[in-house]
Amino acid sequence: MSAGHNHALPTGGKERSLWIALGLTTTFMVAEVIGGLMTGSLALISDAAHMFTDTAALAIAVAAIRIARRPADALRTYGYHRFEILAAAFNALLLFGVAIYILVEAYGRFSNPPEIQTGAMIVIAAIGLVINLISMRLLSSGKDASLNIKGAYLEVWSDMLGSIGVIGGAVLIRYTGWAWVDPLIAVAIGLWVLPRTWILLKETLNILLEGVPQGVKVPEVMQVMVSVPGVQSVHDLHIWALTSGKSSLTAHVVYAPGVPPESLLRPLQEVLAERFQVFHTTLQMEARACEHTEDGCNFVKEEVVPNAGQHAH
Repeated sequence: MSAGHNHALPTGGKERSLWIALGLTTTFMVAEVIGGLMTGSLALISDAAHMFTDTAALAIAVAAIRIARRPADALRTYGYHRFEILAAAFNALLLFGVAIYILVEAYGRFSNPPEIQTGAMIVIAAIGLVINLISMRLLSSGKDASLNIKGAYLEVWSDMLGSIGVIGGAVLIRYTGWAWVDPLIAVAIGLWVLPRTWILLKETLNILLEGVPQGVKVPEVMQVMVSVPGVQSVHDLHIWALTSGKSSLTAHVVYAPGVPPESLLRPLQEVLAERFQVFHTTLQMEARACEHTEDGCNFVKEEVVPNAGQHAH
C-alpha cells in the first residue's frame, strides 16, 4: 500500500532571468574577448574566459530547465529533472578547467610580463562589472532553490570578482608600472573560484549518487515517522533527491495491531512534507517487520514449534 505526490518546482521566473542574463553576458563576451587580445592583459583575458564560461553555463542552465519540463515517459518514469543536476556538474567542471588554465598561463607570464594598455583594460572591465552585477541580481532569487541556478550564479559571481580585480590591477599598473600585478590578479581569481567550485561539484555528485539531501538526517526522519500514532516501527528507509528541492522517500512502515493501515498514510505524508519538504513518498504498510537479505526485504517466517510429544535423539 503506497501513496505519492509530485510537486514540480516553478521554473518560469527562473528561465526568464536566465534568458536576460544570457543575452547580456553573450553580448559583452564578444567585446571583452576582443578587448583582452588588444590590451594584452592576462587578467582581462581570464575575465573574458570566465565570461565565456558564464555564457556556456547560462545556456546550459536554460536548456536544463526546458528539458526538465518534459513529462515522465515509459523510459524515464521520474521525468527529466536530473538533467538540471548534470548541467550543474558540467558547469563546475568547466569552471575547474578555466581556473587551471589561467593558473598555468599566469605562471609563464610572471617571468615575461607583456606590455599592457591599462586605459582600455579599465573601461572594458568596468562595463563587464556592471553586466555581472545585473546578472547576479537576476539570478540571486533562485540560487538557493536550484543547484542548476546556483552553478550559473557562481559563474557570474566569479566573473564579477574578476572584473573588480582587473580594474584594481589596471589602476595599480598604470601608476606603478608593476606589470607582474596582472598575472598575480589572474592567479588570485583562480584560487578564489576553485574552493567554491568544489563545493558545487560535491553537492551535484551527492545527488547523482542518490545521497541523502543536504540538511536531512535519516535517524531524525525515522524518529518523526515513528512518532505518528499507530506506527510501531520504520525500516528499509531510502531518501534521495531527483534535483534541487525535489526529494523522494520510500519506507516500510509496521503498523500497530488493530490500526487500519490506510489511516496512517495521510498523517505520514503530511509530517514528511512539513518537516523535511519531502512530497513524493512511497510507503509499504506491514503488519510485521520483514527481514533483509541480499535479495531484498522478505517477510520473517514464523518459527515452527516442535510438538510436545516429540523427543530429540
